[in-house]
Amino acid sequence: MKIAKNDTVEVISGANKGLKGKVLKVFPKQQRVIVEKVNLRKRHQKPRSQQDPGGILEIEAPIHVSNVKLIDKGSR
Repeated sequence: MKIAKNDTVEVISGANKGLKGKVLKVFPKQQRVIVEKVNLRKRHQKPRSQQDPGGILEIEAPIHVSNVKLIDKGSR
């Protein structure tokens, strides 16, 4: 894979087309990446203790490498 962590990419297809962001994590075997503020999903979390109230969290879901285009290489 040519895309690595901390690279800047742009989504070229799908519902998030046109969005740009930094790669947070790479899964080379599955050919997927997690991009900051792209492909957000809502996760309902129960409270675990008094300090952790729970609620609805927005997390980034993986996106396939073929749907992103490399814009800028990060510090490697």
